[in-house]
Amino acid sequence: MQPTFRLIIAAVSVGMLASCGGGSGGASGPPPTPPTVEVLPPVDISPVAANDPGSSLPADWMNGAFMEIYVRGYQDSDGDGIGDLKGLIQRLDYLKDLGVTGLWLMPVTQSQDHDHGYAVSDYRNIETQYGSLADLDELLRQAHARGLGVILDYVMNHSAAQHPAFVNSRAAVTNSFRNWYVWQSNKPTGWNIYGGDPWRSASTGFYFAPFWDQMPDFNLTNAATVAWHHDNLRFWLNRGVDGFRFDAVGNLVENGPATWENQPQNYALMGDVRRMMDGYARRFLVCEAPADPAGFGQPSACGSAFAFGHQLDIIKAAKGDAAALRAVADYPPTVPATMATMVSNHDSFAGERLWDQVGGNLVQYRLAAATYLLQPGVPFIYYGEEIGLAGAAGLSGDPRMRTPMSWTADSARAGFTTGTPFRALSANVATQNVATQQADASSLLAFYKSMLALRANRASLRRGSYEGATVSAGTLVFRRVHDVEQTVVAINYGSSPATVAVGGLSAGQSYPRLWPRDGTALPADGAGNASPLLPAQAVAIWGR
Repeated sequence: MQPTFRLIIAAVSVGMLASCGGGSGGASGPPPTPPTVEVLPPVDISPVAANDPGSSLPADWMNGAFMEIYVRGYQDSDGDGIGDLKGLIQRLDYLKDLGVTGLWLMPVTQSQDHDHGYAVSDYRNIETQYGSLADLDELLRQAHARGLGVILDYVMNHSAAQHPAFVNSRAAVTNSFRNWYVWQSNKPTGWNIYGGDPWRSASTGFYFAPFWDQMPDFNLTNAATVAWHHDNLRFWLNRGVDGFRFDAVGNLVENGPATWENQPQNYALMGDVRRMMDGYARRFLVCEAPADPAGFGQPSACGSAFAFGHQLDIIKAAKGDAAALRAVADYPPTVPATMATMVSNHDSFAGERLWDQVGGNLVQYRLAAATYLLQPGVPFIYYGEEIGLAGAAGLSGDPRMRTPMSWTADSARAGFTTGTPFRALSANVATQNVATQQADASSLLAFYKSMLALRANRASLRRGSYEGATVSAGTLVFRRVHDVEQTVVAINYGSSPATVAVGGLSAGQSYPRLWPRDGTALPADGAGNASPLLPAQAVAIWGR
């Protein structure tokens, strides 16, 4: 890649020293007090030109399944109890074997919080505990060699309060970085976001920070701020990063106390990011927008967004909720086919880990997993979901869901580290771990591998249309179609066997059973219909 010249800007504020009266007769007094000088940190605003290194990944790599990885909790390579990039590299073969085609890394940039990572303090460097830029480069090289794409979490909405740009912005109303953040000289009234007042007091005014007083919002109506973010994105794209997951895109611009979410400028800002990324080969962008997933999923905005709300219906349907099952069946036609689906993620507002939501019921667990892995969309698996990882005992909120990965049954270290884990282990590490399940052909891990293998081998499941969705007596049947390939999926969420009606098949043709592979074909009559019997709480898949 071409070298990047770095332009560093520092701001200095000097307090003036007032003169003191001297005595007569030339008597000397105490030495003068030196002026007070506040040296502000430099801000890297060096421009970054596009320099696409190309892509060795398959053209539709982003249509496979992703694994969301909390690097801090995935694998420790050096015994300090904290996961790192070198540890993740050690687990790439496992991820490849599982069948995912992409990795979403929760923030790996330097942060103020040194945990969740969303308080970014340096947008162009790696969290020291995770490694170095060279480690990231090696991760990309190794992942690409295995056909795995890597996307990074990016936070455009806010930075850390310790970020040099905000430190400068807070120093004085005349500082050149003042307009990079949202400031008011007097505290605005009438605001309430997520149950709190978003305006925070500082010595030079009031700044806007709805998530945390240590995460001030950028002023994204300032063209210079937006251009700097684009430079940051190109910094990573030029290194070979395969795309981004954007945080909190519904919150980018606020127009008033009642108009602070999903403002028109937000969609335009993300559309500009999307178009910039289109100048790079085979890159992928997905956005977090809980209040308007479908809107931000449009090609004019992000092109893909997480299907918030759908995950709750999937889990309720797996538990036998008829209304939720109807919503699950009707969901895909109303939103872009590129929507990102899930059953949980790192935020507790999206729901606890799947294991905890179904109370460890493995039958319901498999039904929920099959539903979102086989329906349209880009499925995102939260690390450990494939083995039934539970939240940590004794913890609550988001930390409960961000525990070390259970590689072994070791109740002290879980195969995650040779030292002391940074956080409590999963509550079910003794039973739900990789080592135990790899030796069991009937395990949850084996089930995920089977579903992902079907998706990898069938274009209709990766990017096919969604047709013939039918709900009846606790069952869901649908077809995925791509060119001449058809895949028929039938799921019985009920507690009793049920006969389902399948239409739209090729008349007189027999569809081999793809899962489970018991040799039972699906024969279509002269009208292209079939009526298979499904066992209770079971999944059946046929295709030709």
